[in-house]
Amino acid sequence: MSTLPLIVDGEQLSQKLEDPQVLVVDVSSPETHIRAHVPGAVFLEYAWIVDARPPRVGLLPSAQQLGNVLGFLGITPQTHVVACDDEGGGRACRLLWTLDVIGHRGFSLLDGGINAWLAEQRPVTDAIHTPTRSQYPVGAPDGHGLADKDYILTHLEDPDVVLLDARSPAEYNGSKVFAQRGGHIPGAVNLEWTRAMDRQRELRLRPAEELRIMLAELGVTPNKEVITYCQSHHRSAYTYIMLKSLGFERVRGYPGSWSDWGNEMDTPVAQ
Repeated sequence: MSTLPLIVDGEQLSQKLEDPQVLVVDVSSPETHIRAHVPGAVFLEYAWIVDARPPRVGLLPSAQQLGNVLGFLGITPQTHVVACDDEGGGRACRLLWTLDVIGHRGFSLLDGGINAWLAEQRPVTDAIHTPTRSQYPVGAPDGHGLADKDYILTHLEDPDVVLLDARSPAEYNGSKVFAQRGGHIPGAVNLEWTRAMDRQRELRLRPAEELRIMLAELGVTPNKEVITYCQSHHRSAYTYIMLKSLGFERVRGYPGSWSDWGNEMDTPVAQ
């Protein structure tokens, strides 16, 4: 298994491009991937790793579907996956969160994605790489990294648990509504996901100490369990990986997120 860290930069990845155990998975838009991508990268359509039961979206697909997708990409349990995209990391991190939930331990995020790679003038190609199919057995999730509505309801008053809402302030306070009800889960604190990105450095993660201070001001500290959510667990998957990169050991993501909570009529809501 590769020894790449959770967050990799362009130099670290460039040294591993010939490593047969390392696979770059590009979750960019199809247009971006066709135009330019990391040599050897395989393309993943984001819709393949999320499920929907309207009005709930961003749900975790079945084990069979995930196994089919990972096998199609040529991923095995021994593969070290480096995910990237063209939006700063949201789609890439949803893939990494999914891998974490099913017990796959070899994965990294390319810091800043393809935009940072291009800014460093690293090699790209427009050649489409067709992966060799593999077999990837996916079992039922054991709860690692995963929170659902019932889990959150039983921990709303738990001082050891903090809910971190990665949506915009307008969604958080209920002035912008994308479900039957607006607002946030009671007790949740708000950190809009892109605040963790450095806009002056192609959306790479901000320095770790800066992020720790930002989180501590909200009461989000490593001694607590943190549950991240947004509208569908796309943006909050990025927040999940960001927390992991800072050494937070107890982190969970809420698939479905507000599209699940806000479309229930019996869940408590704050504004």
